[in-house]
Amino acid sequence: MPLKDLLLALVVIIAWGVNFVVIKVGLDGLPPMLLGALRFLLVAFPAVFLIKRPQLPWRWLIAYGATISLGQFAFLFQAMDSGMPPGLASLVLQSQAFFTLCFAAMFLGERMRAASALGLLVAAGGLVLIGSENSNHVPVLALVLTLCGGAMWGMGNIITRRFGSVNLVALVVWGGLVPPLPFLALSWWLEGPERISHALLNIGWHSVLALAYLAFVATLVGYSLWSLLLSRHPAGKVAPFSLLVPVIGLSSSAWLLGERLSPMQGWGALLVMIGLLINVFGPRLRERLRAALT
Repeated sequence: MPLKDLLLALVVIIAWGVNFVVIKVGLDGLPPMLLGALRFLLVAFPAVFLIKRPQLPWRWLIAYGATISLGQFAFLFQAMDSGMPPGLASLVLQSQAFFTLCFAAMFLGERMRAASALGLLVAAGGLVLIGSENSNHVPVLALVLTLCGGAMWGMGNIITRRFGSVNLVALVVWGGLVPPLPFLALSWWLEGPERISHALLNIGWHSVLALAYLAFVATLVGYSLWSLLLSRHPAGKVAPFSLLVPVIGLSSSAWLLGERLSPMQGWGALLVMIGLLINVFGPRLRERLRAALT
């Protein structure tokens, strides 16, 4: 991969990794469901008037928006509002890779490779270590909600597989039409009209900047560059860069917010990363080993 494209990949990974710190900043001024509604309003408008709708039936756009956009971020925002640290959230959310494997086996009949099964077990062990800490470190509810966000992302990945080749930016923008109204309904139900009006009337500059970052930098710029990289290089060369997202997430959270992992959480985080690495690189190493032995 040329240096220019490596730098573009680094920009995307940093944008997505720092995204979790920015979510935490946004949640300091806005309740989670309202934050989700405002984020996707900015994602969809005015971009929806400038970008052509992807050639997909509306039912698939709705399914995509309901899982990857609404489901993933409703659970993630609520988890972080319930005490999930940003750095750990960036790592635990990568459970989507394993949910995708499980859903593919359940709904598409795909066989799970030995390396993927091993990676799943290793990562699951790491999540057990992270969850074994007492509730003062990571509330169990927050951990479960983050895993639910990963599950919704994984389900969205299965839905996306049916699309074939599609413009990622157009998909994100038009899929962004789905979440705002459900998010507003959830906000009205869970957070109440008084909290909504108070948050909007007293919105601070840090919340405005957080929303701008989430909508324009993390979403539109991030997916635009990612789509560009996928158009230039095989997915197998681009996708592994996403493993750096939790590294940036943990690092930026430690640097900017002072997040520190306990020893148990640190070992758990390491196991999750090892599990992800086994899942991504295990099959390739196995094939190379077989080729070397034959």
